[in-house]
Amino acid sequence: MFVTTKSRLKNRLNSIVMLCLLTVSVALLAWLSHNHAVEYDWTATGRHTLSQASRDLLAKMRGKIEITSYARENSQLRDAVKKIVGKYQRHKTDIVLRFVNPDAVPDEVRNLGISVDGEMVVHYQGRVEHVKSDKEQVLTNALQRLARNQERWIAFVEGHGERRAIGEANHDMGEWVKQLFNQGYRIQPLNLGETPVIPDNTSILVIVGPRIDYLPGEVDIILQYINRGGNLLWLHDPGPLYNLDRLADALSLNFYPGAIIDYAGQLIGINDPTIALITKTLYAPHAITNGFEFTTLFPMAAAIELLPADKWNAKTLLGTGDHTWNETAKLEGEIAFNEGSDTQGPLTMGISLERELDTAEGEALIAIQQRIVVMGDGDFLSNTYLANSGNNELGTRIINWLSSDDEFIVIPPKIAKDTQLNISPTLLGITGIGFLFVLPALLLVIGITIGLRRKKQ
Repeated sequence: MFVTTKSRLKNRLNSIVMLCLLTVSVALLAWLSHNHAVEYDWTATGRHTLSQASRDLLAKMRGKIEITSYARENSQLRDAVKKIVGKYQRHKTDIVLRFVNPDAVPDEVRNLGISVDGEMVVHYQGRVEHVKSDKEQVLTNALQRLARNQERWIAFVEGHGERRAIGEANHDMGEWVKQLFNQGYRIQPLNLGETPVIPDNTSILVIVGPRIDYLPGEVDIILQYINRGGNLLWLHDPGPLYNLDRLADALSLNFYPGAIIDYAGQLIGINDPTIALITKTLYAPHAITNGFEFTTLFPMAAAIELLPADKWNAKTLLGTGDHTWNETAKLEGEIAFNEGSDTQGPLTMGISLERELDTAEGEALIAIQQRIVVMGDGDFLSNTYLANSGNNELGTRIINWLSSDDEFIVIPPKIAKDTQLNISPTLLGITGIGFLFVLPALLLVIGITIGLRRKKQ
């Protein structure tokens, strides 16, 4: 066979055309893979895929979801956030993720109450939720709360020297209330002397540290609210009850006189023994404290005693260790435990009360779940102490539970079952011989055969 100039030119032209076609094909494949990604999760439990519950929730959420992650310039941390959010973006394309370095915006971080590196702030239709974990169940439950469009009103009782809901003084609750507002709650100061009724749309009534006696009529208004199934958060500071004795009786509880003394804080530099230090082991099993591992600080706290009662399902939220005691003497000079007058720990500092009530709605009776939380301290959520460790997170959990936002979607953990290949010793031996001897020998024979054919040509 003779090679002519014409055939050589034709072969070269064919090579150029094939190269161009190959280049165009590769470019088209790159464009398609970038704009139309296709992924397959071949893991045994589908651990790289959203659960059906999460996908169903996303299908119901109309409109854009914006997620801002306050993560430092740490590629590993940001990659973890991208990975979890990416699962949701594959099923809902209008989820937008952006990163902000918290060190660059300290004022914004403080105003939003960001406490964890990588914390995500999720915005949806004017409502906000904070997510401090990269687990699917946590993010899905935050989206579920955002998907609820009903307004939740929290009424703070005022007019008796209480800590002001929108106050900026150190003892007020302004910073905490700002964060509740950012999470979709609506806040209403309520003076029972001016408005002698608690509005029906009140989700939670809050009483925080009064310093002036309530009038009998005002106590009647509060008791009527409790009797018709209203939810309550009562933060009581050590000292008098200011005519709220009837409320304590209705809730079947008693406050110890005096304040709790805790010297454990000295181990971490807290020299004030009136600050109770609550660590992970001191939280009781409860929906509020489930998975809660932060330390909380309670300055000048009162101990609570639960009285026998059939009408309430009462549970302890948190308490102190046996190294603490309830001090009844004046808090001055050297403070020491007195066997006769003081009460040795452990002591209860926070309780929850629940019951189911039948209430009239039109001509029908419906069952409602009533929830109440009583804490022996109001300082821990004040402007001064809110940012200390887990105080803010605990306060948010209490409010979510009181407003019945604990109906979480349960997503079973996806255990990796396919990370190991289990084969029999016989098959393992055959596979080893095949790769070590048979396959190289086969490749060698093929190479020799091809070489001999080329020599003959």
